[in-house]
Amino acid sequence: MGAERRRRGPRTAAVQLTAVALLLSGCASMPDDGTVDHVDSSRRADPDSQVRVFGVSPQKGEKPQQIVRGFLEATTSDEAAFSTAKEYLTEGAADDWDPFAATSVLSGGPSPGTARKDTGGGSGFTVRVTGTRVAEVDSAHAYSPDEGEYAEDFHLSKDHGEWRINHLPDGLVLGESDFQRIYRPINNYYYAELGSDAESITGGKDVLVADPVFLRRRIDPVTATVDALVAGPTGWIAPVVRSAFPRGARLARGQRLSLDDAGALTVRLNSKGAGVGERRCVRMATQVLHTVQDQASAKVSKVVLAGPGGRTRCERTREQAEDNEPGRLNGRASHQYFVDGDHRVSFFDEDSEDPRPVAGALGKGETEMGAVSVNRAEQEGAAVSRARRSLYVTRLREGADLGEPVLTSKAKRENERLTAPSWDGLGDLWIADRDPDHPRLLRLAGGKEKPEEVDVPGLGEGERIDSLRIASDGVRIALHIRQKDGSRDLRLGRVQRQRTADGSRARVTALRPLAPQFEDVAAMSWAGGSRLVVVGRESGSVQQMQYIETDGSTSDQPTLPGINDVTGVAASEDESKPLLADSEDGILRLPPDANWKTLTDSGTSPAYPG
Repeated sequence: MGAERRRRGPRTAAVQLTAVALLLSGCASMPDDGTVDHVDSSRRADPDSQVRVFGVSPQKGEKPQQIVRGFLEATTSDEAAFSTAKEYLTEGAADDWDPFAATSVLSGGPSPGTARKDTGGGSGFTVRVTGTRVAEVDSAHAYSPDEGEYAEDFHLSKDHGEWRINHLPDGLVLGESDFQRIYRPINNYYYAELGSDAESITGGKDVLVADPVFLRRRIDPVTATVDALVAGPTGWIAPVVRSAFPRGARLARGQRLSLDDAGALTVRLNSKGAGVGERRCVRMATQVLHTVQDQASAKVSKVVLAGPGGRTRCERTREQAEDNEPGRLNGRASHQYFVDGDHRVSFFDEDSEDPRPVAGALGKGETEMGAVSVNRAEQEGAAVSRARRSLYVTRLREGADLGEPVLTSKAKRENERLTAPSWDGLGDLWIADRDPDHPRLLRLAGGKEKPEEVDVPGLGEGERIDSLRIASDGVRIALHIRQKDGSRDLRLGRVQRQRTADGSRARVTALRPLAPQFEDVAAMSWAGGSRLVVVGRESGSVQQMQYIETDGSTSDQPTLPGINDVTGVAASEDESKPLLADSEDGILRLPPDANWKTLTDSGTSPAYPG
């Protein structure tokens, strides 16, 4: 993760390094003295190291290009209001500049060009800042990959005899290493908007969905986290989630939130936020508890919501909020399933290396299977026949019959027929038919109803779904897309559900890229509430396996050890479960803090429930 700041040209940045504690429950004492050191760009800093970086004020007599360079360096400091950076601006520009409007992330950092004198007799200068953009973070803190060229002009004029910037774009422009040092990903939690489908499960209106955002890691992190949560979900996820916080709710002014010694957090809201009934207040407190817990180093024991005057409105303890824990629809994931060498559906116990066929027809091998998915409760299995032509759904218990196929593909070639199926936490089964003459995404409500075709308006001409994985919450789906030229990429879609005259309908909208760095994606699986594991290949590179966040950013998880020719990967949203991979060497398992180990050399299609 993060890096120390890069030296940019002849003006070397100086920073003051001050020890501070990053624990949410307290802070260390400030040192009485210290030194000013130069930053070494060749060394990477620990992102959680206990240092803070401060900018350097402009020096007397600096030229326009030096002023712009100094300003850019000062914006990488750990100052809440960018006070030093504003010293490089005229008073008017400092008042108008909005550093929080957006953040452009550049691969090699911003580069100020040569100062150009104004034409037409003007006395100012313009410095164009350029770079290669890889991502944008918007005003709601949402990250999105956005490759392209960055070029913005900074204009300077004389102010009390010194050059200062009097016109500049709103927002920040940072190099990747500075962005990773300054910001960290946070999951805010909102309730899934499942419509009438929520009635299919107990507590269906209380399913929490992760909404990842990036916040400054050393600037009042708990306050910033709760403030971002209360403000509401980011734009992409907003149509399929809802917040218990009413529109207009905000934190009461003047707060700096932190956990007390007992792990409790008290949050004062403005009158709009505090003026709700107790039931809704409890739902709000649940959101706060799980959001803060997701990034806190200590356990959150309780959240208390109060009005602007401090009067308690409601509270929610850790134990009371357990039923709403994120990922609760994932199930226990106590077994790992696969298709064995005899084309039966078999499984491994959690820590076992001895496979056994599942109970019922799928474990008998009378009909040879090629891919399998088991529902989150591990009571039903859905398997695609070896030739990928037919889909069967049956109970995983002794005496259960296979029955007739519930879906059949008419495609001529095996690799153009049915994908492996996938279950959401509501009990719905999802599958795609890759038939070039009629490609389609299908949902079987409850795993039993007649297959319903699901509209995916974001697919382009000639594109089709090559594989899919639905999240347990049922509102996000990862789609492995084969493009017209044969290459494959990964996109995330949101599942929007609505009640119609003949029942519930679903459509997948707003497809967005998840792994743009990969020229070709071979496999993927959900590996957490807002994380996937992806197997792919960058241009001119060997195949690799990476964790990717649902906003398209690279995860801060450790690098995964490589294996050869991976064709499938399986993970659980429970991040404590080991990875599984389908490779030329068979099915392998990656235990925590270990290397890949072969489970079986004759099986294929590994899968966790879902």
